[in-house]
Amino acid sequence: MMNIFKSMFGPAEDFKALKEAGAIVLDVRTPGEFQSGHVKGSVNIPLDILNKQLNSLKKEGKAIIAVCRSGNRSAMAVSQLKAAGIEAYNGGAWNSLQGKL
Repeated sequence: MMNIFKSMFGPAEDFKALKEAGAIVLDVRTPGEFQSGHVKGSVNIPLDILNKQLNSLKKEGKAIIAVCRSGNRSAMAVSQLKAAGIEAYNGGAWNSLQGKL
């Protein structure tokens, strides 16, 4: 089963190492969702306004771990970030990632 998972999604990222190296945890949920709980130290930029923030994120020069409620919006965010030339990873659900940092 693990081999199928790896072949579909690639090797699991070491989010803890990325965070320790300075990666930004970007929460792309709505402000209301973010208020109800989030990864400590994460930045909230809702997916619907992310494209307006790409230049400032790129200037940060750091990798980004995107999170949301389930992993769908963060996957869309990673596509936008990568298209803008930013190193980005899908952290999936924020509450699942929290335990890996």
